This record gives sequence, structure tokens and C-alpha cells, in this order.
Amino acid sequence: MASATLLATLSPDKIDAGDEARFRAAMSALSASAFRHYRGLVYETDGFRQFFRQMTPINEIATLKIGSRPASRKASDAIEDLRAIPWVFSWAQARTMLPGWYGTGQALDDFADKGLLKAMASEWSYFQTILANMEMVLAKSDMTIAAHYAGLVEDQALADNLFGQIKANWQKAHDSLLDATGQGYLLQANPALNNSIQLRLPYIEPLNLLQIELMKRHRAGEDDPRIGEGIQLTINAIATALRNSG
Repeated sequence: MASATLLATLSPDKIDAGDEARFRAAMSALSASAFRHYRGLVYETDGFRQFFRQMTPINEIATLKIGSRPASRKASDAIEDLRAIPWVFSWAQARTMLPGWYGTGQALDDFADKGLLKAMASEWSYFQTILANMEMVLAKSDMTIAAHYAGLVEDQALADNLFGQIKANWQKAHDSLLDATGQGYLLQANPALNNSIQLRLPYIEPLNLLQIELMKRHRAGEDDPRIGEGIQLTINAIATALRNSG
């Protein structure tokens, strides 16, 4: 397996130098655009920190005894002080998977040469890997379930605005990926993974809804220890079913 991985990784794509230069230039432009949109939401949008802290179970995740270090590097609620794993983990629990795709959909949608994107998706293994990773997290996300988590935010006007942006960008990521790959639906080219995810999804939804209800009670001040235990159990169960943590 290790030998096959090395051979596949080291084998150059069979594309000529001119196409490779075009592909790399396009990738640089896409990366800069996606980075700008991602940071624009996470670091430059008023109220995003509050929205994130209330929509996702980040505070509940911080109580889990599963890591050697605290969730944040400092005694702060700033996103830049949060470690990478709990940041990604919390968005996975809320079925949003935001760090895996946000900004990329907008970048793909804004890119003028859609034919070039299709060529990259067809011929360049580097771009194929990026799209495959994004496709997997898009397939595991669920904006309907995520909307229930957004309902946990106290300022619903803020939640409606920010979740509206997230949902619209998810749709752009979904549609742009399918357009570039020529697929009719997510994971059409990977039926084994698609079947595996589809088999598990019906069992995850009730866990998400149970988690949301328990979080509401916990945040309302109910002190029954079974509520805290139930939240931790749902976190573990959802992570196991999704096969994604951080």
C-alpha cells in the first residue's frame, strides 16, 4: 500500500507544460479568492464569533476529556485562539462542515473560464484531490439540519443573515463542483463512498435533533447531570457516524 501510494503520488500528470502553467495560475487565483471569502466571513463579519459559539456545540466539545490540550490556546473566545481540531469538529457536529468548503464555492462560481475548470478537474490530479475532499464534506453536510442549529443563536436576525450567507455559499460550492466534474449529483463517481454515507445518514439526523434539544436545556440552566452526559454521548455518536472529527 505504501509503495502504491508513493508511485501514484510521484507519477507526474500527463499534461503538457503549457496546460500545467495555466492550471497553476488558475489554482493561485482560486486559492486567493477562496481565502479572501473565507476570512471575510470568519474574521471580518460582525457578530460571527457569537453566531459560531451559539450555533455549534464548541463549548460542549471543550468539556470532553478526549485531548491532551484545551480547545483554545488562551483563556479567550476569539476564533484565532481556537485550536484547529475543535474548530472543525464543532462545524461537523452542526452538519455544516464549513471549514471544508466555504469560500471555494464562491471562488469557483466567480471564475470566468468554466471550461478551464472542467479541464483541470478532468486532467490534473492535484485539483481532482481538492475537489474530492470538498465533495466528501459537502455530501456529509446537511443545511436543513444545520438550520436547526442556527435556531440556537439568541439573536435570530444575526443568525438569519449569517446562516443565509452560509447556505447560499454551500449551494454555490455544490453546483460549481458538479459543473466542473460533470456529475449529476455528489459522489456519483464514487458509488462506494456514496452508499456508505447514505446508509449512515438516516441514523445521524435523530442524533443531531436530540443534541440540539439537550443543548437548549443545558444552556437554559437545567442542571440534571443526564443532560450533560447525553450531550457528550451525542457528540461521540455523531462523530463516529460521520467518520469526521477535526
